[in-house]
Amino acid sequence: MNMPILNAADSITDLIDCDIHPFPRTPNDIAQFLPQRWQEHGREYGSNIRSVFSNTIAYPRITPFTARLDSWPPGGGLPASDLDFMREQLLDRYNVALGILQPLRPAASSQRNLEYGSALCAAINDWQYEVLLPGESRLRASIMVHPEDPDAAVAEIARCAGKKGFVQVSLPPRGLEPLGRRRFWPIFEAAAAHGLPIGLHVSGVGGHAATAGGWPSYYIEEHHSLVQMMQATTTSLIIEGVFERFPSLRVVMIESGIAWVPALRARMDRVWRRLRSEVPHLKRLPSEYLRDHFWFTTQPIDEPERDEDLIDLFDQVGWDRIMLSTDYPHWDFDDPSQLLRRGATHAQRLAVFRDNARGFYGELLA
Repeated sequence: MNMPILNAADSITDLIDCDIHPFPRTPNDIAQFLPQRWQEHGREYGSNIRSVFSNTIAYPRITPFTARLDSWPPGGGLPASDLDFMREQLLDRYNVALGILQPLRPAASSQRNLEYGSALCAAINDWQYEVLLPGESRLRASIMVHPEDPDAAVAEIARCAGKKGFVQVSLPPRGLEPLGRRRFWPIFEAAAAHGLPIGLHVSGVGGHAATAGGWPSYYIEEHHSLVQMMQATTTSLIIEGVFERFPSLRVVMIESGIAWVPALRARMDRVWRRLRSEVPHLKRLPSEYLRDHFWFTTQPIDEPERDEDLIDLFDQVGWDRIMLSTDYPHWDFDDPSQLLRRGATHAQRLAVFRDNARGFYGELLA
C-alpha cells in the first residue's frame, strides 16, 4: 500500500521536544553546587552506583557516551555540554520551541549512598536552574530526586516546585523495587500536591539483571530490555493502586516507544477480570487507569515494515497520548523531519509534535 508523503506545507515550526539529555562539560559543573562535605566525598570516594559489576564500559564502543558521533562540540567537552552547539544541531535546525531536559549523568538516583545521591540530585537541579535555563530560554528542567530516599525527594520537590522552568519530577523506573510499592507513595503525593507530572525515563541501575530472565550476553539484548522495565513499572503503578490514591497524578513514559502498550493493556484487563478479588482497591479496569494517567513519547520510534502498521499503532495508543522526543544527543536520535512522514494527517502530526505536550504540561511550560 502506498501512503502519501508529507510535503513542505505540512512542516511544523514550533516543536516541543520532551527528551533532551544535557551533559556537564566538566565534573565541576555539578560539584560546584554541592555542599563542601559532598564535594570532598566525591573527590575521595567517587560514584558508587548499584551495579553488580566492578567495572562497565561506555558501549557501543563506536559511540562513546551513547552519543552521535557528530554531537561532540568542536570547542571541546562532552555531547550536549555546549549550549551553542545544541542550538545549532537541535533547537534551531528543527525549529524546537521548547525542549525538556532529562539529565542522566552523573547517575545521582542510582547511588548506594542515599545522602550523597540526594545531594547530587539537588546539585543537578541547581545546575539546570542556574546555568542551563538562563543560558537558553527554550529549555525546561526536570526535578531529579532519589527514589530510595523519599523524605529527601519530597523536600527537593518542595524546594524546586515553585521555581519557574521546572515542569516534572523525574524518576528512574529501574530500581530496587517496582515504583508502585507504597514506600514510594510520598513522592507521588508531593508531585500531585504541587501539580507536577512524573517523568519516567528509561534509566536507573537497580543491581538486578536488566532482563526478567537474567543477565544478557549482548548490548542489543540489554538495550531492548528497557521496554520490559517500562512495562513492569506501568503494571506496578496501576495494580498497586497508585492512581486510586492519587487520582490527579499524571505520568509520561519517556524513551520507551509505544508498541508494547496495546498488548500490555489487553493482558492486564484479561487477568484482572479473573483475579480482581486479589486487588479490591482497583475500582476500574487496568486499561482505564492506563488511558487516564499515562502519556508516551515517540523515541525510539517503532518502525514496522509497512507504514500503515505504524499509523495503526498510533491509532491504538491514541494520537492524544503521544509526544515528540528526539533523545538528543544519543546515537539512536530520532530525526523529527523523518517522523510520521507517511500516512499521518497534519492535525495528527501537530498533536504529536506540539499540542499534546502543551496540554500535558500546561502552564508549567510558560
